[in-house]
Amino acid sequence: MSRSRNLRYNVINQVIDDMARGHIPSPLPSQSALTEMYNVSRTTVRHIQDHLCDRGVLARVNSDYVITRSPTSEDGFTCDAAPLAEQSRVFEQAFFSMINQRQLRAGETFSELQLARAAGVSPVVVREYLLKFSRYNLIESDKRGQWSMKQFDQSWAEQLFELREMLETHALQHFLNLPDADPRWLQAKTLLEEHRALRDSIGDGFRKFSQLDRDFHSLLLSAANNIFFNQSLEIISFIFHFHYQWDESDLKQRNIIAIDEHMTILSALICRNDLDANLAMRNHLHTAKQTMIRSINQSATVFY
Repeated sequence: MSRSRNLRYNVINQVIDDMARGHIPSPLPSQSALTEMYNVSRTTVRHIQDHLCDRGVLARVNSDYVITRSPTSEDGFTCDAAPLAEQSRVFEQAFFSMINQRQLRAGETFSELQLARAAGVSPVVVREYLLKFSRYNLIESDKRGQWSMKQFDQSWAEQLFELREMLETHALQHFLNLPDADPRWLQAKTLLEEHRALRDSIGDGFRKFSQLDRDFHSLLLSAANNIFFNQSLEIISFIFHFHYQWDESDLKQRNIIAIDEHMTILSALICRNDLDANLAMRNHLHTAKQTMIRSINQSATVFY
């Protein structure tokens, strides 16, 4: 099945689902309204209407389309698609990539169908992911199927750092108390070497730091052996790994500083130096906080 046909079938399935849930009134909204709701062309809307008329779900009454019965899954299509768990993973990567590449910016609106088409996944996967992600208050639903990126301010950043400081300083203490045989000590040494290698050959590869940054914080938080700590990495990665709303004019220098600070923390950890490790961690958090606040203020100036 072609990708375009698969996407069309996905839209039909979503319309059927919306009808079954009572989200679409009878008579149906106009073609232009449906085009906006599902971010598709008028041609696609006509295909949907024709298909549902053929199935007996809709009937043409003058210029209107009236729902004659509640649709079922049998009125839709079976699409060739990966399992939902795999689609969710694919969409998460695509969503972060769109933000990192400035395809989605603060204040901009986008639709579930638009993102589903771009990522090549089911609109249902997109909707579920965005609903889950909206708890971070970084995106909001404008109307059904439509979302917008919010612009966070200094107060939001300070609240995030308050949470981050509590989590990471607590996890740091757990890491320092890990038994000698714990494999995370070896992982810390490996991660330190990876930081050194990138620092020595930073050049144009400074963007590679984003993955090291995620690995570093993931390893640190894992020491707390707390599933809720691990889940917190999602939002931390979103802000720092993907540089949401950050001015990139000095990204290379910021990454170099962060690499150095990570190396200081890792070295102190490996040497079991509690005092130096805690001091280095607080210094790293302070640097990251000031950088983010500065970047947010710069973004706000440009935005307004």
